[in-house]
Amino acid sequence: MAYVISTINLKGGVGKTQTTIAISEFLASSFGKKVLIIDLDPQTNATVSLMDETRWLNMDKKGNTIFQLFSDKVYGTEVFDINSSIVKNVSNINSGIQNLDLLPSSLRLIDIQDKLPLVSNSGYFVKTPITILKDSLGSILENYDYVMIDCPPNLGLITLAGIYISDYYIIPTVPDILSTYGIPQILTRINSFKKDTGIAIKPLGIVISMYRSNNRLHDSIIDSLKYRERKGDYPRIFEPYIPLSVRVSEAAEFQTGAATLGQKYGYELADRYTKLVREIIKYVE
Repeated sequence: MAYVISTINLKGGVGKTQTTIAISEFLASSFGKKVLIIDLDPQTNATVSLMDETRWLNMDKKGNTIFQLFSDKVYGTEVFDINSSIVKNVSNINSGIQNLDLLPSSLRLIDIQDKLPLVSNSGYFVKTPITILKDSLGSILENYDYVMIDCPPNLGLITLAGIYISDYYIIPTVPDILSTYGIPQILTRINSFKKDTGIAIKPLGIVISMYRSNNRLHDSIIDSLKYRERKGDYPRIFEPYIPLSVRVSEAAEFQTGAATLGQKYGYELADRYTKLVREIIKYVE
């Protein structure tokens, strides 16, 4: 059975998607794990970074994205098929990374979010949109060692559906005031959700991204985060920190032409991601 890990921050632009992708790529390529990425974010950044855009658009038209899964539950249709919707061996390295799979997102996911409460009123039985992912994906999770869920930058129903099937969650954040402002809300809301639903999810840690060395603000915020970690208010702060780098932005382009993770990220950054993933495996396994 897979270890399911969600990545979440209430603010966009903090490296959430790139953290999800990098952790997944290194788990699969460097540590030999079988990994599934579920892109729950309607911005689709993880999807278009990992697969050819033309193929993705064709899959979206055929109903082979996460949008169709939720749409079926809202409208009572049966179009989505999980086996046809998982893209095998994704990544922009060569022709893809062996054992790294993707359940792609769709821009149309934005259109379905406000309609999800209607699921509770359909049919003759009490239903909840929170269990949609669990009900649809339960049969395939045992095929993977890790499932990484890239959540939208909010705590709406789609995000909570991802949290519901997760064992852990990671909070990627830039070490600045605005990016870290929502951390207490994330911890409080997920704890309340945990109590209400009886799930056993735990915070795995905070990943510092886009770090600028010798920056007084960044260093001050990190000191504050570590102080709250020592007090027990916040989960662990992972080391090493992921620096602000042009290579991170370039890595998100599908047509990179990179042949290895070292070429894609640069060898110093690749070493940092390797250490981060090693820490994750240590704490999870």
